[in-house]
Amino acid sequence: MYASSSSVYGLNTKAPFSTSDNVDHPVSLYAATKKANELMAHTYSYLYNVPTTGLRFFTVYGPWGRPDMALFKFTKAILNGDPIDVYNNGNMIRDFTYIDDIIEGTCKVINHIPRPKKTMDNDPSTSIAPYKIYNIGNSSPVALMDFIRAIEKELGKTARKNYLPLQPGDVMMTNSDVSDLEKDLGYKPSTKLEDGVHKFVEWYLDYMAQ
Repeated sequence: MYASSSSVYGLNTKAPFSTSDNVDHPVSLYAATKKANELMAHTYSYLYNVPTTGLRFFTVYGPWGRPDMALFKFTKAILNGDPIDVYNNGNMIRDFTYIDDIIEGTCKVINHIPRPKKTMDNDPSTSIAPYKIYNIGNSSPVALMDFIRAIEKELGKTARKNYLPLQPGDVMMTNSDVSDLEKDLGYKPSTKLEDGVHKFVEWYLDYMAQ
């Protein structure tokens, strides 16, 4: 089992993003490495009969995350009275997924070994090799400005916003179709954005802001 990313969907505009969609048009080197990871995993599955499952994570947030991610940067800047950089003037949508829901999906997949199909079809998330791809997301996309407002509400402070153009390699939207994971393993994300941000800020103030 290995970590892929929603970034592989690249220029895809059909929503929600499905594992049956084409992912041949990544727009960042990061996304290209994740697609390469999936391709190499498939090759190993085919050549050596090694079952592999790739998990495409969608905008993971929560405690103990990377400090260079938006939630950490926004929270720190707002508390310090510093401006936050808001790309594409805030006109972006993200399928923010709380870490607890990511862990739940990951744990469900651990003992679910992919089985090879008898014949190939048009679904690139499966194969005649023991290979499978799943999305793990919240399936409830949120506007970036609503995400920022949720942080402001929890902190009781209004952010100073520095509006900037879209970054090269970024995408306008992410939106996960998790129906495969729900059908196969009963996965159902349960953390609303407001609850997830509340848990994060509570942790941040207790652990990081001391």
